[in-house]
Amino acid sequence: MATMTEINDLATARDRIKSFLGADAGRIVVLTGAGISTESGIPDFRSPGGLWSKMQPIEYQDFVDDEESRLEDWSRRFQMADIFHKAEPNAAHRVLAGLARDGRLSLLITQNVDGLHQRSGVPEDLLVELHGNSTYASCLDCGRRAELEDQRATVEAGRSPVCEACGGLLKAAVVSFGQMMPEDALIRAAEAARKADVFVVIGSSLVVHPAAQLPVIAAQAGAELVIINREPTPIDPLAEVCIRTPIAESFVDFAP
Repeated sequence: MATMTEINDLATARDRIKSFLGADAGRIVVLTGAGISTESGIPDFRSPGGLWSKMQPIEYQDFVDDEESRLEDWSRRFQMADIFHKAEPNAAHRVLAGLARDGRLSLLITQNVDGLHQRSGVPEDLLVELHGNSTYASCLDCGRRAELEDQRATVEAGRSPVCEACGGLLKAAVVSFGQMMPEDALIRAAEAARKADVFVVIGSSLVVHPAAQLPVIAAQAGAELVIINREPTPIDPLAEVCIRTPIAESFVDFAP
C-alpha cells in the first residue's frame, strides 16, 4: 500500500499536478465526478440539499410504466438542462481536453451527465460516460438520439415525447435509478484502469459503485493513484497523493 501524501496548499498542488500529468507520465486515465463541475456552477444533485434529496427519485420501471412519472422526469430534466446550459467548462475541464488533444490522455471516465467534457473539447472516442448524458434524449426502443428542447412543447402539453422514427418512448440519455448501466462502458473503463500508469480521480467522493472500484483496480495493477477532492474518500489510503485544494484553481496556468 502506498504511503499517502496530503496536499492542502494551492501552489504545491499545482506543482504536483504538472508533475504527474507531465509528458513522461505514460498512460493517463482520469475519473471525474460532481466536484469538477460544481466549480462551474452545477450543483451536486446527490449531496444534502441537492435535487435528489428534495424529491423521490423516479425509478426506470416507473418511467416506462407510468405517464405521470414520465412527465415528472421530463420536468426535472428540463430544470437540469437549464442549469447545465448556463455553466461553462472550467480550468480542470480545459486541461483534460488539452491532454486529449495532445494524445496524452488514454481515457476520460466520468460520472457526470452535464456534457461539460464534450463542450471543453474532449472527443467522444476518449470519453466514457458511466451514468449517461442528460443533455439529450434517446429512444428506449431504437436508440435514436433526440434533442431535449425539441420535446419541451410536447411535455408542456401533458404528453410523453416519442421517437419520430419508431414511436418508442424518448427518455433523457441518463442511467436512471433501477436501470442497467452500460456494460460496454464498464468493461472499457475497467480495462483502461488496469492498463493505466497514472490514474487520477477528480471531484468524486468514490462512494458510488461501480465507479468507486476503478481506482482500486488501477492501484492494485500498479498505477500511481492521485485523488483530487476537497473531502476525504474511502479510497484515500490507496493513493500516493491526495489533493484537497479547489479543483478549478488547482488547474489554472497548467503547463506540463
